[in-house]
Amino acid sequence: MTKQTLEIVMNAIAIDLTSSAVSRNPSTGVLIKTYPFLKPQEIESTLAANSKAFKVWRDTPMAGRVACYRRLAATLRSRSDALAMLATSEMGKTLKSSHAEVEKCAMALEWFAEHGPAILADEPVEAEGTDRIHVSFLPIGSVLAVMPWNFPLWQVMRAAGPIMLSGNGFILKHASNVMGCAFALQDAYEASGFPEHLFVTLNVSNQAVDGLIPDPRIAAVTVTGSMRAGSAVASAAGRAMKKSLLELGGADPFIVLADADIDKAVEIGIEVRFQNAGQVCLAAKRFILERPIAKEFTRKYVAAAAEVKVGDPLDEATAIGPIARDDLREGVHDQVQRSIASGAKLLFGGEKVDGAGFFYEPTVLTNVRPGMAASMRRSSDPWPPSLSPTMSSMRSRSPTQATTASVGICGLPTRRRPARSLAAWRRAESSSTVSAPRTRASPSAGLRKADTAASSPTSACTNSSTRRGCGSSRTREPQCKRGPTTGRVTAAEWACRPR
Repeated sequence: MTKQTLEIVMNAIAIDLTSSAVSRNPSTGVLIKTYPFLKPQEIESTLAANSKAFKVWRDTPMAGRVACYRRLAATLRSRSDALAMLATSEMGKTLKSSHAEVEKCAMALEWFAEHGPAILADEPVEAEGTDRIHVSFLPIGSVLAVMPWNFPLWQVMRAAGPIMLSGNGFILKHASNVMGCAFALQDAYEASGFPEHLFVTLNVSNQAVDGLIPDPRIAAVTVTGSMRAGSAVASAAGRAMKKSLLELGGADPFIVLADADIDKAVEIGIEVRFQNAGQVCLAAKRFILERPIAKEFTRKYVAAAAEVKVGDPLDEATAIGPIARDDLREGVHDQVQRSIASGAKLLFGGEKVDGAGFFYEPTVLTNVRPGMAASMRRSSDPWPPSLSPTMSSMRSRSPTQATTASVGICGLPTRRRPARSLAAWRRAESSSTVSAPRTRASPSAGLRKADTAASSPTSACTNSSTRRGCGSSRTREPQCKRGPTTGRVTAAEWACRPR
């Protein structure tokens, strides 16, 4: 760490009002553990050890990296019960969801192990008079990853997977309320034969991140979080002339066209709004309905929301656990109350659940107009757990309401006639659209602020083959088998430099 970097970090620690990351069970409000922030000297030693481990990993043959990945997948599965309980205890998701998250991580690692070597293989370039020109994807160093709490295991793995397989090191700055998950992942990496300190957890305050980015041992930075966090990180990376990749929260629309299967649309709408207590980047936050079916959909949706069980996340029958933190729940309630005060109509819910923990009722609002908090709220949290779908109407020839929010990652139109849905979404602005109920390949539909910098490191593949960019006009088709892949640019590609 340079002297200037050390001074910045020390100043950030000095002005921070807290000295520890705090893990608290959102179901009970009971403190689990506090994790003291690292002192400047401890940050220095961590970065030094990580830099040394990177040099070992960089020279490890691809076969050796793949073997580590397969062992890590086995390690996660063998520790599934403990990891799932930890994730549920720290952020409140249902235990069955936590088990699914662990398995998703293991499956992703196996996919990277199987397909990564081909994706990262040298690419020959045809040139007249020679057959010795090729493009290689080489590691650039260690990547600082600022990760959120909503999927405390998967958010890390989806970034670390391609980044580390490419030969890079990984420095995790996780959300302060899920530090137990962060250290559990670090232990899993080391237990699986990865070089010690290659994957490290840097427990520092948010204010200290800005001072870390200029450090020469950090080659690039990625963040999954709010627009405010993304802007701060991108600015710091720009000043340091370093690569950055951002995936930021949004206010995504769920559009129901008049020819949709209403019952199916309601079923899907409940799932994509209330999954993980609404704390999902692609959660449908604004429901836009065509006039002919607006009343029917609203009536059925409210009835379905009333049946959603909120309660103990350890109970198999529970659909929604608590909000991850008390301040987040207060933010949800404030959002609902301000929207009602501005003219929105409360159809269901709208109250904090009495008793211990940070529970909130499933909430449905209507008469929500652009500018209201429930229409386009942007908060400092990765994805505000706003349990307040917006019911409004739209003309069939104008999807304008779908793009009134300046943030958005994905739009979901429901319909029976794919051609009509596609025609509407060609006029909409969203990072991607997924057509339902018969999910098809996601057509690109223009960038919103949610991911202006680049697409997310990984996402679910809906195609038999997906084109990947390599930073130039040349592309090729990897043999994708519906595993984790990318939207536009893979983290593996982003984390390597072509030569």
